[in-house]
Amino acid sequence: MPSATPRSALTIRPRPSPTHEPPPQRRLKHRPCTSYTDLESQNVNLSVQHPQNSYNDRPAKRSMPTPNKTIAVVNSSGRQAASFIRVAVAVGYHVRAQLRNLDGIVASEIESLPNVTVLVGDLYIRSSPSGTGSPTKAGVNHALIEELYKGAQLAFINTTFWGDEVAIGCALADAAVKAGIEHYIYSSMPNHSLHNPTWPSLPLWSSKFTIEQYIRTLPSLLPKTTFLYTGIYNNNFTSLPYPLFCTALQPSGSFTWTAPFHPDVPLPWLDAEHDVGPAVLQIFKDGLKKWGNGTRIPLAYELLSPREACRAFSRGVGRPVSYIRSPSIAVSVKIPNGYREQLVALEEMYALSAEDPSLQPPYFADEELERDVGREDSVAMGLWEGFRGLEEYAREVFPLEEAANGLTWMNEEEEEGEEGVVQGGEEEGDDEDEEDDDDGDEGLVIGGGVGAGDTTPARKEESWLA
Repeated sequence: MPSATPRSALTIRPRPSPTHEPPPQRRLKHRPCTSYTDLESQNVNLSVQHPQNSYNDRPAKRSMPTPNKTIAVVNSSGRQAASFIRVAVAVGYHVRAQLRNLDGIVASEIESLPNVTVLVGDLYIRSSPSGTGSPTKAGVNHALIEELYKGAQLAFINTTFWGDEVAIGCALADAAVKAGIEHYIYSSMPNHSLHNPTWPSLPLWSSKFTIEQYIRTLPSLLPKTTFLYTGIYNNNFTSLPYPLFCTALQPSGSFTWTAPFHPDVPLPWLDAEHDVGPAVLQIFKDGLKKWGNGTRIPLAYELLSPREACRAFSRGVGRPVSYIRSPSIAVSVKIPNGYREQLVALEEMYALSAEDPSLQPPYFADEELERDVGREDSVAMGLWEGFRGLEEYAREVFPLEEAANGLTWMNEEEEEGEEGVVQGGEEEGDDEDEEDDDDGDEGLVIGGGVGAGDTTPARKEESWLA
């Protein structure tokens, strides 16, 4: 079909002469742009000089085949797992992803990604009466775990407190040995009481460490294992009344964060949504020679005290953010089973630094791991340099996550702030009159967002802390 665009007259170049006569000397249209004023008086050759090495001398380009590995992942709607799955499938890996159900926007997203095989089911089956036969016995879902590892060579495992975490974690490790997993990355955390008997044990973390200790007893799996220790998630912050990381919206439009951490003792921070995925992928790419034999990796990019964190958050969100240190953690919503014990242990741990900040235990329990965070040559930076800091998170992501939870403050004009509010400052908290109500707000459940049940886009309780 002829083109609808009118043709323009094109100059037809003459056929090249068969004789090899030198081309006429090129005349410069403009005076050379140079700081040498005597250039015009000299016969200077301004023709383009090609290097002696031609393109043919370059080494052959490295082949970049599509990865042919399959990776097993559990609790795939959690922040760590979802972050990793997004990155892994983007570069061509196949993922076998376990999900408890397909409720929520994250689970739906994971199911829709290419190269993802979703296995829906609980890793732990709770006992329940059966109307058709014998009651269902509680226990680990070994059949699902065996199916998860089929055809997988790699595994990224982050267990949660839903069900019997230790039993699930040990079963996953045993099944990994049976399936011949080549590289096993387990997201662990410390048991502080084993480092110092005066430090309390945090229940949700000690379960992970118990699983780590079990893996260290498996001679065929330990050489293939890497342990990941993650910092505090930037994504934990919310203006919903969730305990510990609630940034409560004030009538002035400012935010207040109340927690038991000492205001001037640094803590490790990590944007789990943004940075876990590329960092874990690099661990797999580096392989066991660098990260095997039970190596512990502290994955965090900023070391900020609560006061510094509030300043960074304030710069990002564009509103004043103040910090209030309170010895107790207010619980005003329904919280998942087991999480209350974790909060009580956190109160005990951070009460140790009430008078002396040097007595606050390191977040990772190991001071050597803690000192690595925030350095330009840190382990985390060696894995992934494009991290998203707390300020950037507050500016670009926090308002979006708040909107996904049904909040609208970001669409309202900010009122003039109250006098005396200090960005990143500390106010002494006095919560003797606050009540710890188990029932809380019937319309709000931790991990459930605003409203009720499955209609909310927020994460479910089993993935809220994952």
